[in-house]
Amino acid sequence: MINSTDLRLLLSEVIWLEPEHFQHAREMSKRVTDEAHQWQSYINSLALLGFERWLSERVQNESINRDTNIIETVCNLWLGEFKFCLIATENLLDEVVNVPQNIIDESEKAAHLYVVLEVLEEEEQVIIRGILRYDQLVNYRSQVNSQSIQGGYYQLPLSLFDIEPNHLLFYNRFLSPTSIPLPVASTQTSSVPFLTSLQKNRTKLSQWLEGIFEEGWQAIDTLIKPEANLAFSIRNTEEGTKRAKLIDMGMQFGDETVAMLVNITKEAEEKLGILIQLHPTGGERYLPHNLKLTLLSKTGKTLQEVTSRDQDNYIQLKPFKGEEGKRFCIQVSCASVRIREDFEL
Repeated sequence: MINSTDLRLLLSEVIWLEPEHFQHAREMSKRVTDEAHQWQSYINSLALLGFERWLSERVQNESINRDTNIIETVCNLWLGEFKFCLIATENLLDEVVNVPQNIIDESEKAAHLYVVLEVLEEEEQVIIRGILRYDQLVNYRSQVNSQSIQGGYYQLPLSLFDIEPNHLLFYNRFLSPTSIPLPVASTQTSSVPFLTSLQKNRTKLSQWLEGIFEEGWQAIDTLIKPEANLAFSIRNTEEGTKRAKLIDMGMQFGDETVAMLVNITKEAEEKLGILIQLHPTGGERYLPHNLKLTLLSKTGKTLQEVTSRDQDNYIQLKPFKGEEGKRFCIQVSCASVRIREDFEL
C-alpha cells in the first residue's frame, strides 16, 4: 500500500544541477553582505537556477525573469505576468513547510504561486515538492489560529501543496493572473496584515540626496572602469548624486553583468532630474549586442527605449524630470531575459 508521502515522492519532479549552476549560485550569494544569510541565499540561488532551467525547457515563447531584489529567505521569478515565490529548503523530513510571514502579509512580496523546492546540494538535485496558489494559502491561513506562526514563519503542512508541478504550466497557459488576485497596498491602517506600503521594494531616489542608499547601490568607481566613470561625470552638467547597481543577465549570456548607473539632481520648480546609463563590467569593453534599456511608466507604458549596437561601450536614456513621489520603472532586456527595477522620486 502506498501512503500519501510515498506518492508525493514518486511524483516529485527532479531537476539536475550542472557545475555552472553551483558557480553562479556562489557568485549570487556573495551579494548578500550578512554572512548569517549567505548559506540560505546560496540554497535559494540553486533553487532559482534549477527551477528557471525546468521552466525554460517547457515554455518556449514566454520570457522568464528574475526579481533582482535578493531576499535572504526566498527568491522570486516571473513567467510572463505570473509571479512565483520560490521557497527553498534543504529537507522536508517533518512534512512541514516554513513560509516567511512577510511574503504573504506584505503586498509587495505576495506572489500568485508559491513553489516548494527541496535542494539536495550533494546529490546535485532540486526537487519540486509542491505548489500553492495565493488565494488557497490565504484561505488556509484564515482557518488556523496564530499558533501556526513560529519565529516569523507560517508552518504549513506539505500536504496542503499541490504535488503536480505541471499545474504551473496549466495556470500560465489557461488562466489570467487576475484570476488569482493579489492584495492591493494601502497606506491606511487595517486589521488585515497583508496591507502595507508600496515602497517596500522600490528605490526611493530623493533619499539619495540625503545620503540614504538602498542595499545593492554602490559607488560608481567600485563597479566600472575609471574612464567610464569620467565619461558619466562629464555628461552631467550638475554634480548630482550617483550610484550604480549590478544587473545579472543570467547564464545564457555567460553570467555577464552590466552596471546600471543613475544620477539624480535637484532641478527648478522642486523637480528632480534623472539620468540613467548602462555600462559593461568585469573588464568588458562593450555591452552585449541588442541590449535594451527602457523607461516605463508605473502602469507599464513604454516612455523611452534605447538599444545597444555592436561595440557600444554604454547606452543612455534621454535625461528626464519629475516631481518627488513620481514612480517609474527601468527595464533591462535582451532576447528572453527581462529585468526590472522600480523607482520613486
